[in-house]
Order: sequence, then C-alpha cells, then structure tokens
Amino acid sequence: MERMVSGIKPTGRLHLGNYIGAISQFIKYQEEYELFIFIANLHAITVPIEAKELRKNTKDLIALYLACGLDPEKTTLFLQSDVDAHAKLGWVMTCTSYVGELQRMTQYKDKTAKGESGITAGLFTYPPLMAGDIILYDADYVPVGKDQTQHVELTRDLAERFNNRYSPTFKIPKPLTSTVGQKINSLQDPTKKMSKSVTDPKGTIDLLDDPKVAYKKIMSAVTDSIGIIQYDPENQPGLANLLTIQSVLTNESIESIVSRYQGKGYGELKKEIAQTVSDFLTNLQAKYNDIISCGKIDEILAQGAQKANAIANKKIRKVYKKVGFTI
Repeated sequence: MERMVSGIKPTGRLHLGNYIGAISQFIKYQEEYELFIFIANLHAITVPIEAKELRKNTKDLIALYLACGLDPEKTTLFLQSDVDAHAKLGWVMTCTSYVGELQRMTQYKDKTAKGESGITAGLFTYPPLMAGDIILYDADYVPVGKDQTQHVELTRDLAERFNNRYSPTFKIPKPLTSTVGQKINSLQDPTKKMSKSVTDPKGTIDLLDDPKVAYKKIMSAVTDSIGIIQYDPENQPGLANLLTIQSVLTNESIESIVSRYQGKGYGELKKEIAQTVSDFLTNLQAKYNDIISCGKIDEILAQGAQKANAIANKKIRKVYKKVGFTI
C-alpha cells in the first residue's frame, strides 16, 4: 500500500468543518493507504497555550478521532512529541530553508501584515518542521485542503534540495485533495471558513456541542433571498454550505438532495439538515464518552509511537550520517 501522512494540531475543539474536511476523509483513506496520523503537539506551542489546555485538547482530539472511526489496527496514531526524530529532522529542514521562503508562508505573512506583536520564532520556522513530519516517513501522499498546498510545495522543495545537496534520501510527496467537503464555511458568514477561533460561536458547530444547540445553529444559518434550492457556491454560499454538510453526513449526493427539494423552502431543508447534524453528534459523543472512560488511549498511542519510531529512527540515522553528524 502507498503511504499517507497527516497531522492535526490540538489547539482547540474540533468542529464539523474538521470532520467533513479532514477526518471523514481519513476514515476512507485508512482502507486505501498505509495511514500515519500524528497529533502535532510540537506545532501547538508556536502560539501560547496553557499546559492543562493542551493536555485536554490532545486527549479530546484522540478520542474524537477514534469515535469518528479511525481504526488503530489500520492507522498508526501517535503523538508527535513521542517520536524524537520529528524535532531532529525539523532542525535539519530549518537549516535547509531560506528566510525568503519562510517569509512568504501564509500564516506568518498574514500576522506580520496585520502588525501583530509577540510573533514567536516557532511560528516563523514551523513550516520546515512540518516538512520533516512528512518526509520522515517517505510519504507518497499528503491530504490537504485548498489553503494548505503551500506547505506541501515547500516540503517538496526542501526534500529535493536535500536530495540534490547530499544524495537521494527522501521521497517527494504529492498533495491529495478531496472533491467534496474540503472546506466548510461559517454558518453566519458563509464567505469565511468555519474556524476554531471565530468570535461568533453561532457560526461553528463543535463536535462536542450539545446536539440541541447544534440544531439551533443550523436553523439560524445564513442563506439568501433567492429562495431557490440549488447548488451555487458563488451566488448562494450559505445554501451550498448546508447542502455540502448534508451530503457528507448522509452520503447522499448534492444533486439528489436538490432534486428532492425542488419547489420547497429553505426552512424545510434546514430542519432535515439540523436533525442530521443533531443525530450525528449524539452518536459521535456516545462513542467519545465510551473511549474516554475505557482508558485505552495511552495503550493506542504507545503502540503507534513504537511503529512510528521504528521507521523514523531509521530515516534520521541516514540523515545524520549524510549531513556529517555521525562520525
């Protein structure tokens, strides 16, 4: 099987956009690829976060991944910090990067453009660490959203640069984008992405939200005054957003949903989607609570770290020899 690698930062509560845009895809990918998923806790401290919050976010994230259907028998799930080779290769990749490349990376560029203060050096240099995360495992593919392709491009550049400078060492990964549900937008401002950090909580549905609260959020979602149920992301972004949510959660095509609602109103459609989301959260949270209470998370992470370390340590030994660290 070809290998796929991805990670997610434990810096906030997971929301419906995370599930539809990433986690639901991972559930499919684990049947098709040798899948490595790591909790990117090294990346989590590029911005200030309390240790207690980081621990809770990490545990919640793992439990939710498992509740969503990630199978530790099919997927290698581990903490980034449990595999020392990530930090080691991250430094080598930092020294392989150029300042100009890092200045062009979106997150740093946006924050400096806004004049934000207190930007850490880690926020500036995390892209090379991310590159190391990927090439450490000779990944064939990296699942990405539209706003993440820049990171894969840098990863490919750094891997090729290292290969040319020393000798062939890393496989050059390819980005893999999904066709449905890549990006779920805010329910209150459908021109913006659903986010962990939005100021309006009505626009985001957390996976641990009370299902009744989530129902109300769908019912109050912004649509438009056109009044026709059709899939038109440009002119009806709010409605297109809701149709995408319904399609992914029910595995019914958007075309089929639109066909069923010809001549009907937004209110009726919203009720169906609200119930779908409410039922989804109810079932998911029941599984999440079982996983939290069973105490198997540590065991799963230990198994994942053991497998990841076996591969990563072999690669970092090769890298250290090529750059001259090993004498």
